[in-house]
Amino acid sequence: MADNMLTPADCASAGPALTFPGSSPYEDYVHASVLASLQQPLSTAPEEMSFLVTTQVMELWLTLIVHEWRYAGGALVADDYEAAFAALRRSLGALLALNDSWRPVSTLTPRQFNGFRAAFGSASGFQSAMYRQMEFLLGDKSLSMVELHVRLPRVHAELQESLSLPSLYDEVLRYLKRRGLPVPEHVLERDVTAAYQPDPGVEEVWRQIYAGPQHHPLVTLGEALTDIAETVLRWRTNHVLVVRRAMGAKAGSGGSSGLAWLEKRAARSIFPEIWTARSHV
Repeated sequence: MADNMLTPADCASAGPALTFPGSSPYEDYVHASVLASLQQPLSTAPEEMSFLVTTQVMELWLTLIVHEWRYAGGALVADDYEAAFAALRRSLGALLALNDSWRPVSTLTPRQFNGFRAAFGSASGFQSAMYRQMEFLLGDKSLSMVELHVRLPRVHAELQESLSLPSLYDEVLRYLKRRGLPVPEHVLERDVTAAYQPDPGVEEVWRQIYAGPQHHPLVTLGEALTDIAETVLRWRTNHVLVVRRAMGAKAGSGGSSGLAWLEKRAARSIFPEIWTARSHV
């Protein structure tokens, strides 16, 4: 037999391991069987599975985004620009995937959606604790949204903590101040449990940054934040379009006005001065 030919025994030994003392290492690490057991449709409509999987996948992407933004905020506190920037860029990939997650349900007709809508009762996306964590990190704080989860002690405590901590944008502004930029003291000392409000002094800070050298790290930071804000805004807009296509202007399942409420939420600005400063450069 030629030296370069493999015997059946050689082929078997070159392949992946097929037996394990317990479950496979893949299962132990990913918990795939647990994930696959979480889809429990409540109707016979074939489209409900797509809706349920899409919603659960979005929760996973939100979990990753919150993780990356918390990490980025901590890195900024430590003045570690490189680590913070890397986390922000990673989060953008997760945000893009979050946005793409709308695709499986983006073409539901009203009749298809009505086939399972009654099954989830008063459940609504605005009740998502992880989405609220994301909003809080963007600076959109709300005590009433924390109290929504009062019957879930662990979730409620986590949201209370997030409410009391500086947002990602707060940490960015504190970082800019330590870099010598004139961020107003009243902005740095604001009540971080309240929703962030635009400030002309912060707008001037971003104007100075964007009027300077275009390859400066702070311009790059501003553009990373702009990418994040734009992608979140596109996600909100896609949410509006999906709802408009599937149910029109009907009232929302969670008690909101539905489409009108989503349109109002979609219009809320993210990192507002990064946008308005561009008018003055």
